[in-house]
Amino acid sequence: MTSKTQKLLALLDGQPVIPVLKIERAADAVPLARALARGGLRAIEITLRTDEALECIRRVAAEVEDCIVGAGTILNARHFDEAVAAGSKFIVSPGLTRELSAHAASSDVPLLPGTITPGEIMAALEAGLDFLKFFPAEQAGGAPFLKALASPIAGVKFCPTGGISAKNAKDYLSLPNVVCVGGSWVAPDDMVKSGDWAGIEALAAEANKLRKS
Repeated sequence: MTSKTQKLLALLDGQPVIPVLKIERAADAVPLARALARGGLRAIEITLRTDEALECIRRVAAEVEDCIVGAGTILNARHFDEAVAAGSKFIVSPGLTRELSAHAASSDVPLLPGTITPGEIMAALEAGLDFLKFFPAEQAGGAPFLKALASPIAGVKFCPTGGISAKNAKDYLSLPNVVCVGGSWVAPDDMVKSGDWAGIEALAAEANKLRKS
């Protein structure tokens, strides 16, 4: 296990579900992060899929002490630097390129890169990365696929993301090579738009009960 893997695991601190957030309005970022933290989900991923994403990260990093904010949908070195400058404590990418791998190696901020195939996983291992995102999880074969990887690629840990919900999260969390899962179901768009922070807190609390077997 590399030092950056240990750092990332320390940031996630046994959290079973990492909220994957697409926030349209910067004003929603702080109350949303606070609601998730109250429900027990302190580490969150704000994806760079909206124009407000970096501002959302800045606000959460500055105003929500109980929250550990990471940035998702990082596609290149520029995205990486912008997210770190905004206050991201960890970086999540849908895949791994040579550029991104080299850039991440020069940073103290840990990278959780996306992989699917055994070849991609082996390439990540060669780059010194042994805690990986499995994305898109359900579309790529789901829990049975990850279970099949546990023996031939031992020592690699995963955070599956993509198509995961409260209904199938335990299928992944029961696997020996899964640390946590990523999901958006804990912060539905309609609840965020209506400001239903109590409802989101309740969903977070339920998700936090999905501890690994």
